Amino acid sequence: MIRVGFIGLGSQGGPMARRIADAGYPLTVWARRPESLEVLTGSEFAVAPTPAELAAASDLVGICVVADADVEEVLLRPGGLLEGMAPGGVVAIHSTIHPDTCTRLASRAAESGVSVVDAPVSGGGIAAAARNLLVMVGGDDASVARCRPVFEAFGDPVIHLGPLGSGQVAKLLNNLVFTAQVAVALEMFSFADGLGVDRTALAQVLAHGSGGSRAAAILAGSGFNLTGLRGAVGLLSKDVGIVLDVARARGAAEPEPVVALAHRALRTLQEGGSTAGG
Repeated sequence: MIRVGFIGLGSQGGPMARRIADAGYPLTVWARRPESLEVLTGSEFAVAPTPAELAAASDLVGICVVADADVEEVLLRPGGLLEGMAPGGVVAIHSTIHPDTCTRLASRAAESGVSVVDAPVSGGGIAAAARNLLVMVGGDDASVARCRPVFEAFGDPVIHLGPLGSGQVAKLLNNLVFTAQVAVALEMFSFADGLGVDRTALAQVLAHGSGGSRAAAILAGSGFNLTGLRGAVGLLSKDVGIVLDVARARGAAEPEPVVALAHRALRTLQEGGSTAGG
């Protein structure tokens, strides 16, 4: 059975790693903070003292850290993954980063005979624990086929979108649409208040109606409290910025209404207050 390494045991990566271990794959992890390992309590796993030693014990390594610089550090630093991974290994980048970063890192990895796929995810830790995380994959057919059984330990569906970087573009587009939908949901619930419609009852209608959205469901599920969405504003802003940078580099026309709504949502979330007012 393929040996799996995993780095990034946060709110999303931790449940992913646990699903991998519980599916029976030999799992090795590395963590900066020992308390991060608590999410794996009750599962079988080994702990490597460095990313390089983790890589030496793995055929496939999943990375679920925050940003481009974090992924680069894990791979390229002294004692990093590429220092220890044997030729034929595969690195799966689950972080949401710039497609160009994936391409650059894949070139460096190829010098060591290591393949890279990008496999960002959507759905959060609850979806990972339930094995229905959305996994958006970019990479060559052989590498993706090798990774797919491991991805299916935590993901359903696992969608192969094309060559390296395609998964990142799909995830960035998803996050752009979600951010725009936040603005639509906020304004729609405020409009409902003005019409004298109870927003909680309207949320139930939208949960079963054609006008519903994931953003509206999250907002209603929080009791119209913006604290959770505000906590994600940095990541959403990063992702909107990256997808617009990709569009400019590729000469693609921006979907102006969607982008305007996304920026409106980000401005609203950056303002004070913890609830969605009427």
